[in-house]
Amino acid sequence: MSRFDEAIEEAIGEAALRGSVPAENLAASIAERVRERQGSRLAEVSVSARVPRLREAPVSGAVSQSVHTLLGAAAAGEQRTRRMTGVSAQGITACPCGQAMAADDARERLAAEGFDSEEVERVLACVPIATHNQRGVGTLWVGVPDGAESPSVDPHLLLDIVEESMSSEIHELLKRPDEAHVIEKAHRRPRFVEDCVREMVRLSVERLAHLGERALVSARQENLETIHQHNVAAERHGLLGELARELSGASPSDAGPTRAQWLGGD
Repeated sequence: MSRFDEAIEEAIGEAALRGSVPAENLAASIAERVRERQGSRLAEVSVSARVPRLREAPVSGAVSQSVHTLLGAAAAGEQRTRRMTGVSAQGITACPCGQAMAADDARERLAAEGFDSEEVERVLACVPIATHNQRGVGTLWVGVPDGAESPSVDPHLLLDIVEESMSSEIHELLKRPDEAHVIEKAHRRPRFVEDCVREMVRLSVERLAHLGERALVSARQENLETIHQHNVAAERHGLLGELARELSGASPSDAGPTRAQWLGGD
């Protein structure tokens, strides 16, 4: 066991001397040292770090820190080391089903008060419709194929994708006008848990095309339900090229390699 500790301490010590080191590179350094010390065929390492990010409130411009999680994973084999970059962030999701039922109920009440159908639809278009909402946790991993010219993955770009996939981003500090803005934005963009995953995949295809068709995308969303005693989750993984073709109308392919399979070289 001491060789594990020594390999980890050495890798962290070297990283500290170099300054800022991407999480996936730290994971790779630890994995390579552990594999070498243990004489094993494969070593896998995952690391996570909580990091602050300055952001402005949407209306007041008040500045606060939002804390997100940066993720890194690596698998060191005898011939190569594969890396993955990931992030995890929170947001808010508004339920489309609950909102649709609330809208139907509102139509009946407005009609009973004498509004005609055109007036009812004008009212509903102006007023955000109530529904239950909850915090969601989105996680996005990206793996780039091996090669000396492999492009790097910007974790801040991944964070933007995760946050934009939900009904609205959330903030640590909000003034009252900011709260109203976030609430209305979320209720104007109701999304199921699977909608968030679809949007993560769509935005990844749109913004990460430079990584190449063989890059792996693994998206997961978990919603912390408010009117149920359970949480709900959805996930999708696949190679970027296959996901792009599917979004263009091609028949869905079989599920691509999982994160574990991709790291292991499958």
